[in-house]
Amino acid sequence: MAEDNKARNIGYWILTIFIALGFAFAGVIDLIAGDEIVGQFTALGYPAYLPRFLGVCKLLGAVAIVAPKFPRLKEWAYAGLFFDLAGATYSHIANGDGADKFIAPIVLLVIAMASYILRPADRKLPDPTGV
Repeated sequence: MAEDNKARNIGYWILTIFIALGFAFAGVIDLIAGDEIVGQFTALGYPAYLPRFLGVCKLLGAVAIVAPKFPRLKEWAYAGLFFDLAGATYSHIANGDGADKFIAPIVLLVIAMASYILRPADRKLPDPTGV
């Protein structure tokens, strides 16, 4: 049983650090909002100011999922990761983009969900039913 818990904890941290670093990097890229990034967003029909807003959100989300304590903040951060990645996937599919554009957000979504599922008890909200 202790071995399962140790493996789960290692898996959680590997996935969480991977997704946090990915979102931190993407957040910085979005904050810089160069012509290429703005062009990608406007090609999807989004306004040119959106990358900077999402960049701030991605950086805050990356910090929130690795920071100790604050389980409610982590819930919101994971929800933000989900909506960002689900939205990116849908946007590319709705825009008629090829799989090369929407596979990466799907893979990252699966990794983020796995990180969420593998969270240790001290990183979750308490069960309101007491079970």
